[in-house]
Amino acid sequence: MAGLAVKTALGLAHLGKKWAPSIIKELQSGEKRYFQLRSAIDGISEKMLAQTLRELERDGLVSRTSYPVVPPHVVYALTSPGTACAYHLALLVDCIENHEYSLCN
Repeated sequence: MAGLAVKTALGLAHLGKKWAPSIIKELQSGEKRYFQLRSAIDGISEKMLAQTLRELERDGLVSRTSYPVVPPHVVYALTSPGTACAYHLALLVDCIENHEYSLCN
């Protein structure tokens, strides 16, 4: 059981990073290219977007598909576990937004 608690803590640590929820939310509507994510997420730097996408890909929540064309065509999408996390993450965000006053005071 301790192994599950450690995995849960690690998973929450990744999902709780500043930009991960925004990226996951954007990918809920379907696959996106890097520049589409960059344009849609206000305030994210190219470095943080690239780093967070790599972490989410490593964690199995986001897939990266590269097409062998010139110029390179790369798309990002949620995996099956990523889609499940997105659903639950959206519920959590709704809860936080609905109780913002009581949580922040």
